[in-house]
Amino acid sequence: MARVCSICKRGTTSGNLKSHSQRKTKRAIGINLQSKKINGKSAKVCARCIKEMAKPIKK
Repeated sequence: MARVCSICKRGTTSGNLKSHSQRKTKRAIGINLQSKKINGKSAKVCARCIKEMAKPIKK
């Protein structure tokens, strides 16, 4: 559970590398994790959650 967002629990996904000859091999697609302090504690948070926290709340 090292590369997982502590807010949305999103982690790495799998996909394919595709060569010029169209051969496919598996690859891991990581998320953009950054360490941020939330309520005084350090947490690994993805960039999508950081953007959502920065948005003003609409009424």
